[in-house]
Amino acid sequence: MYFVPLIAPTLVDNISSINNEQQVGIVSCQIEVDSKSFHVTGEFEISGSGFHMNTFDSAGMIAAYTDELKKGETLTNMLDYIKLDGDGYGRIEVKGRLTDVTKTVTEVKIQFNARGHKSPVTIGLYDIKPKEGEYKYENRSNEIVARVNTLAFKKTESTPRMGITIASIAKKSESAGFFGIIKGAIANFFIKPPKVDKLGNTTMLAFGDALLQKNPTFTFPKAKNIKESKIVEIDSKPN
Repeated sequence: MYFVPLIAPTLVDNISSINNEQQVGIVSCQIEVDSKSFHVTGEFEISGSGFHMNTFDSAGMIAAYTDELKKGETLTNMLDYIKLDGDGYGRIEVKGRLTDVTKTVTEVKIQFNARGHKSPVTIGLYDIKPKEGEYKYENRSNEIVARVNTLAFKKTESTPRMGITIASIAKKSESAGFFGIIKGAIANFFIKPPKVDKLGNTTMLAFGDALLQKNPTFTFPKAKNIKESKIVEIDSKPN
């Protein structure tokens, strides 16, 4: 999950559970190439106990989106955190185009619910209504937890955004249940992809290219916007 601080458009905190044992490893990779395009499919396993979470600086997030709003409009579905909790299986899909001998990655999609496993990735979302013309985190409402099935990154010349596919939605500290799954399916039509940092988006595309090239290693650039890193007791982890 090191890519999260890279894609974050603002400062983030790194929070891990004490004695975290989580590890991620790619277990298979297939490459299909034709005259105009290529498609890479890799499977990865998340093993070990514990959780890791990145929380997003609320002031920075609010500042990043208020310029898109009309006066008095509500900020909706603001990203509060991304959390990886426990183990599971996932898939990475890399798509791109071929031009003569040039291979260009155009999309990288990460799926967290492979092999029929429930995704271990959740995000916290909230809304903010302006009070006296100001948007403040302490005035947030409609706090929900969404279980994430996929995250997607695309090559673009404009401000990059991260595609999200939701499995379920629940109120904070509540279980999703059947109706939460229905709400998640509906939410996929309305949740606007959040902005991501250009370096992070480019890095994810470069990671896809490393899979295509069968490179044995890939080094992520240093994330410069990590505000604080801390370890907490697993029983005190945020919901």
